[in-house]
Amino acid sequence: MGKMKALTLVAALFLAAPRVKAQSSLYLGVKGGISIPNLSAGGDNPVSKGYASILGPYFGVFAERGCSKHFSLQVELNYSAQGGKKDGTQAVPTAPFAAYFPPGAPVPEYLYANFYSKAQLNYLELPILVKFHTSLGHQWKFVADLGPYVGYLLHAKDVTRDSSNIYFDAAEQQQFPVGKQDFSGNQDLTDQVHRFNFGIQGGIGLEYVVKGMGYFYLHVGGNYGFLNIQRYAEDGKNNTGSATFALGYAMKLR
Repeated sequence: MGKMKALTLVAALFLAAPRVKAQSSLYLGVKGGISIPNLSAGGDNPVSKGYASILGPYFGVFAERGCSKHFSLQVELNYSAQGGKKDGTQAVPTAPFAAYFPPGAPVPEYLYANFYSKAQLNYLELPILVKFHTSLGHQWKFVADLGPYVGYLLHAKDVTRDSSNIYFDAAEQQQFPVGKQDFSGNQDLTDQVHRFNFGIQGGIGLEYVVKGMGYFYLHVGGNYGFLNIQRYAEDGKNNTGSATFALGYAMKLR
């Protein structure tokens, strides 16, 4: 909560600050596009490994304040889709099948099954970026930006489908004798994920300046969360991260 309050205060001061130089300008904009997130795994827990990228929405609003000829500060408030998917053999907790083991028999920590699962995490993110821009001539500018962000988890869920036999091993050579199990479902994971995240965001882009009005822009970037999102150790360790593609328009206010 402290990090979110701190960045919010910085954003407020940014907007309320007096004009620093004569060339200082202020823009208010909107943007929208797609996020291509993935979950990177840490540690040796197989439950948190093996994720591939998915697609999701990415949009927000921003304010930009000029500081000098080539630099400005930009504050954003974005809705960002995060997560990842698995399609194939993956580890599952043994607990739901513990009753099938004879008393005294060794119980493995994980079993394996072949099905589809998708972790979807929706965040509200507040980045504060240092933005560099230089003219390419004919109303075009090249821009690059970088800075920290704080993220707040709105909702998380795990969507699964397909049925599968259960196996003792990832190679599916030793079948667990319980028959096929249905893995279709939609599980709310919000309480299993930490609400706050903190990371870094950056990217590059092109702006088309409409003199006296504002600019249109195309931006390619990405973000990475520094904090492990998993609340419980048995779920492993994952960090969020995504590539982003966005189009936008900023209106010049002064």
